[in-house]
Amino acid sequence: MTFYDLTPLEILDYAGVAVFAATGALSASRKQLDLIGFLFLAAVTGIGGGTLRDVILGRLPVFWVMNPTYILVCVAMGALVYFTAHLFESRYRLLVWLDAVGLAAYGVMGAAKGLAATGSPTVAIVTGTLTAAFGGILRDVLANEPSVLLRPEIYVTAALVGAALFTGAHAFGAPVWAASLFGFVMALAIRGGALAFGWTFPPYRPRPGRHPDDVM
Repeated sequence: MTFYDLTPLEILDYAGVAVFAATGALSASRKQLDLIGFLFLAAVTGIGGGTLRDVILGRLPVFWVMNPTYILVCVAMGALVYFTAHLFESRYRLLVWLDAVGLAAYGVMGAAKGLAATGSPTVAIVTGTLTAAFGGILRDVLANEPSVLLRPEIYVTAALVGAALFTGAHAFGAPVWAASLFGFVMALAIRGGALAFGWTFPPYRPRPGRHPDDVM
């Protein structure tokens, strides 16, 4: 199979794995790990979200067991970052922007696989969101980095919107490539806007507790 034989969803799948793998390797560079550490974090981050998705959907063996090319993509990205990470002035800034691309791609891909497996738009949106978010969460936990979930900017919502828009466009009969592009672009725009302009939702603000005498 060549690149020209891939469907739009397959391209997004490989792109999501590759970009997330690169963010895992960048986390390894920030921790000054050796080459094996780079490859391990690249692989775990690249295939983590898709593995969770397949387990939830009961698609066993999971995707990278059926097609080991995904592991090779992660290894290639890990090695590439190992030899080139020093060229970038801000590896953390590169990490969060690559994470945004992976989030958008995997949100759509996860939704597509959830829809194909169950036919349920609700399940599709959930699997898309989980697929997109889990790899980054796993990366941050293993690298002992502050979790992307704890950053104030919009994160999971971008994946949810991308998955929902893909699912909705598909339900209205849009071609797969158009629905995929629509969901990907909108998810990337939301997450990119959050990074560039600090878009957030209003945080929870606790109210003062009542005095015990006021309760009686």
